[in-house]
Parts: sequence; structure tokens; C-alpha cells
Amino acid sequence: MTKTVRRRSAIVAMGSVALSAVLARSVQAKSYGPGVTDQEIKLGTTSPYSGPASGFGVYGNAQTAYFKMINDQGGINGRKINLISLDNGYNPPKALEMTRQLVESDNVLAIAGFLGTAPNTAVQKYLNTKKVPSLFLTSGAERFNDPKEYPWIIPLYPTFVAQGISFGRYILAKNPGAKIAVLYINDDLGKDFLRGLQIGLGDKAKTMIVRAVSHELTDPTVETQIIDLKATGADTLLQFTTPKFAAQGIRKVADLSWKPMHFLASIAAGIGATLIPAGIERSIGILTARWEKTPTDTETANDPDIKQFAEFAAKYMPSLNLDDNTAVPGYINAFMIARVLKMCGDELTRENILKQATSLKDVRAPLLLPGILLTNSPTDYGAFHSMQLAQFDGKRWVPVGGMINTDALK
Repeated sequence: MTKTVRRRSAIVAMGSVALSAVLARSVQAKSYGPGVTDQEIKLGTTSPYSGPASGFGVYGNAQTAYFKMINDQGGINGRKINLISLDNGYNPPKALEMTRQLVESDNVLAIAGFLGTAPNTAVQKYLNTKKVPSLFLTSGAERFNDPKEYPWIIPLYPTFVAQGISFGRYILAKNPGAKIAVLYINDDLGKDFLRGLQIGLGDKAKTMIVRAVSHELTDPTVETQIIDLKATGADTLLQFTTPKFAAQGIRKVADLSWKPMHFLASIAAGIGATLIPAGIERSIGILTARWEKTPTDTETANDPDIKQFAEFAAKYMPSLNLDDNTAVPGYINAFMIARVLKMCGDELTRENILKQATSLKDVRAPLLLPGILLTNSPTDYGAFHSMQLAQFDGKRWVPVGGMINTDALK
């Protein structure tokens, strides 16, 4: 064999080795967890499409619709999102059963975090034990921000405690001699809100809170509790409950000609879900905490986020009543999950998803109030650091004061 031939053979061999190395690196660069292929990312979630809190099913519809939009746009890094969304009936045992099915039978990569304190509590330990990420669940219960004990559970919601503290401090500033009555749902939602209110009132909590009564999610009505609270002579009422019961409370307060300073938990402050069913005139003057824009607010009709959301809803959720803000956190949740999946690139493992989802830095999500940026860390999953009090004027939520730094409320 001539030197020229040998040299050419050597060059070809070297080229083959180099190409093999490149191909090997390319293969190694792709790292997939369960439910992932070159074409698909399989996620799972549950939502209350039936049962006593079926109104919250709109949240799950918004998640599904958002990922349909993403798929129509080509998916994420070339992969389509297959979101399996099952009915949990807002029933904790059923939420656990459906979540087990998603993880063990459907083999999903992660859970697209769903709405509700009680159903998320039911699956918290299971998902953590299985090391399956629950991405950006919607509940303000402090139990979900526990990176040490539950590193796979990632919340995305200002805490109920912080909201309760802000209400307490507002009451102290406006009426330090207030007589306060509280209606709260008997779960972590209601209890966290009540605890926050007590912290906000400080040493005066024991004398200012004249009565606090609870109710169950399965109760048909809270009218008896409202009558009981009015009888205390209270001039301030706080309802830490869900939309159905909040609306009942507003109506009964009006029927009793009671005119307290009136607060609603943020989760029950939707114009369409609570105030319209309760009666707009009856709802004037009610206060709450907010961090999201309202799609039907006439003052922000030309806001780019609002326009984009309206276009999304018209195409992908045509039956949505835009007064129902329940779709908004579902839309934000799906946006944040899509962002994390895009950041993962070809390393679509549960471990990398956890890493990316807990390393947010000044993220601007759509439909958040101006100036609200999301930041968390592996040691503190709380991504929200500000919110604002607002009062209903009969048409819209009007800001009360400036932004509240929730970190300062801890």
C-alpha cells in the first residue's frame, strides 16, 4: 500500500472516530425521564370538574387550553405536550387515587400543579416519596413551601398567612378599636388565613377578634354562622373561605342590614365567581388582596397581557366567562411550566425540572400586576414577594395603597 493510500485511510479512520464521538455526545446530551420522547412530554394533573368545588374546574381547563396553544405553535423544543387532566372532585382521597394513576399507570414526567389546598395536601407526601415534581401548585398554605421535607412540591401562590397579616395591619391602621368577626373554612386555607390575621393584629388579636367560627366544605350554607357573627356586634368581618360560601355570606350580610368593614380571601374574590352571584350592589366596598390583573377591568383593556389573554380565551376557551378569574392562575401555571420545560432543553429529567423550577430569578409572568417578578431558590420556594390590597367599587378592584412587600411580613 502506498504512503498516499495509507494516509487517506488514516484520515478516513480519524474522521469516522471524530464523527462517532460527535454522535455519542449528541446521544448523551439527551437525558429523558418517564413520559418523554423526542416527540412528546407527558404531564399529568387533576382538577375538580365535579363535586362541591366544580367551579374551580376552569383552572384545569385553562391548563389544558394553554398547552393546546403551545402545541399549535410547534410545542416546546420540538416536543408536543400531552397533558392528562383527570377529575378529582375536590375530594382528597380521589385526588390521591387519580395522581397515583397518572404516576404509576400513565407514567407522566411531572404533575402540572393543580388548584386547592385539601387535594394538594392529599398528594404531597406521595409525590415527594416518588420524587415526582408537582409544578407550581396553586395554594397559599405554608405547608407546601418546605424544601427540606418536601423538595418535590413546588408552590406558586402568595401565602394565606401573608394575606392575613396584611388584612390585620390594615385594620389596625384604619380602625384600631375594631371588633372583628371571622368565618373560615376548616382546613389549612382557613386556618392559615386566621393565623395570619392574628399575627397582623399582634397583641391586640385576643381582644379585637370577638368571634371566629368555622364551616366545612360539605356544608350546604353558612347563613347560620353569619347570623351568629353579626350577633356579636362586630363592625369588621373577614371571610376566609371559597367562592360559594363567600357569596352566601355577602348575601346574608346584606339581608341582615349589617354593614361591616368586609374582607374576602383572595381565592374567593373573583368578580364572576363570587361578586356577581352575591350581587354587585351587595359587594361594593369589599376588600381583598391581589397580584393578578383582571381580564375585564376597563382601565386596563388595552394592556398587552389582557389582549393576549382575551385572544387566547376566544380561540381555546370560547365558553369562558372572562369575569371568572379562576382561569387566570391556571394560565399562569401553564406558562411557568412551559418556561421550565423550555429551560430544560434535552435534559428532561425530573431532577433537572426540579432544579430549573426552584431557581427562578426575576421572572415576569403574564397577567401579574406591574412590578411583580417571581424569584425563588432551592432553600425557599416562595416565588411571590409582593401583592396589593384592593377594594371593589361596583365595577372593578381599585388599588388601596402601594405594593406590599410580603417578605417584610414574615
